Amino acid sequence: MTRDSQMVWDDCLRIIKKNVSPQSFKTWFEPIKPVQLDSDVLTIQVPNKFFFEWIEEHYVQLLKKSIRQELGEKARLVYHIPENGTADFTQPKANKSDGGHSADKDNEPVPGVFDAEMIKNPFIIPGIKRIKVDPQLNPHYTFENFIEGDCNRLARNAGLAIAKRPGGTAFNPLVIFGDVGLGKTHLAQAIGNDIVSRIQDKAVLYVSAEKFTNQIIQAIKNNSVNDFVNFYQMIDVLILDDIQFLSGKQKTQEIFFHLFNQLHQNGKQIILTSDRAPKDLEGMEDRLISRFKWGLTADLQSPDLETRMAILGSKMEEEGVDLPQDVLEFICYNIKNNIRELEGVMVSLLAQSTLIRRDVDIDLAREVIRNFVTTINKEITVEFIQQLVAEHFNVPVEKLHHETRKRNIVIARQLSMYLAKKLTNKSLKAIGEQFGGRDHSTVIYSCKAVQDMMDTDLIFKDTVEEVEKKLKMSLNN
Repeated sequence: MTRDSQMVWDDCLRIIKKNVSPQSFKTWFEPIKPVQLDSDVLTIQVPNKFFFEWIEEHYVQLLKKSIRQELGEKARLVYHIPENGTADFTQPKANKSDGGHSADKDNEPVPGVFDAEMIKNPFIIPGIKRIKVDPQLNPHYTFENFIEGDCNRLARNAGLAIAKRPGGTAFNPLVIFGDVGLGKTHLAQAIGNDIVSRIQDKAVLYVSAEKFTNQIIQAIKNNSVNDFVNFYQMIDVLILDDIQFLSGKQKTQEIFFHLFNQLHQNGKQIILTSDRAPKDLEGMEDRLISRFKWGLTADLQSPDLETRMAILGSKMEEEGVDLPQDVLEFICYNIKNNIRELEGVMVSLLAQSTLIRRDVDIDLAREVIRNFVTTINKEITVEFIQQLVAEHFNVPVEKLHHETRKRNIVIARQLSMYLAKKLTNKSLKAIGEQFGGRDHSTVIYSCKAVQDMMDTDLIFKDTVEEVEKKLKMSLNN
């Protein structure tokens, strides 16, 4: 029985499959198509030159072994790159008259055809062991000044684990996503800075997706895509910021797809940031999205009040500024979703205080904040909240100021504190003083107790919402 190219290649694949992982087999061998069998020469078609270079670099010995086992010791393997595969990597197009499958009669090379016995490994540069890479990191972005809270604990702890063992954890890739201003870039660069400071021989690189795309465009114009790819293949830790920018850019996605595969399979660490979860990225190839999900996807959520206060307090301390506690609390009550806005308020507050020589107080903070948010929390008094809550629970309002263990009064007092914190501009200390001289820790405890009850008791949650609605309706009357 005469064997054709498909039969020979199928037999080769059975040998190869026993020697590589299932994922490697699927990624690097399933896309290969047998083209022609001429005696002991098998021609196979690969998608593009990048694919060819990867196969030559990592699997050439396995290919030689399999083809010689099937066709004998004199067997040779020839690669064919189709025209639409060469254009992406500035490879000259195949001569159509020759079909692009073999050399002509004078043994002159045909563009798009590569003999595995004649191609040198493009990654080995004599006398050069590795390159010196400027990581492009902002030294200010560190773990030390990245405040941990419930909103970012998972992502931060994963980042710490990666910094200790880049490429050696299950968090590869690490995809950090969240809204603007929540610290994605800070955390990603903190990982890079920590690695650079502790592991001297690791090549770390931070690059925005926009810059990455522009580099590819420039490389295509200059016929230097291979140089571009070769450079990125040498990176040990690649931090690509704002990957949503790659949406709709097919050429960039194709190159990044192959680069991602190579880095990942070589145990290199990949860190990505995005303004949305991978599954929500539009205009992104499914094969890329599936790879983004290989590691850990961690979201950064809006920080809670305590975390916002810790962040702003830390930044003020860095600047050597002592911000009054009530002003700190007021700012953090009203700037809830964006850390950059929080910093912007701080800068504006200090600038105006310096220029017009006013004390930093609530009034000045209120004027500054109006430039950042459309509405500020309603001016509802603590006394009015106490009165309405006491009325709703049918208890004397003065009981809210006294020590008692009666459950209905305790709940009414805690709810009053919770609403005072949420709906007024009073500091925690000021709120506590209006409940019989209690301290701020009591207010924090009461607010947490109310929130816990709301999370577990739907009837109580409805009660809280009803009281809050009454307060707001009364304000508008």
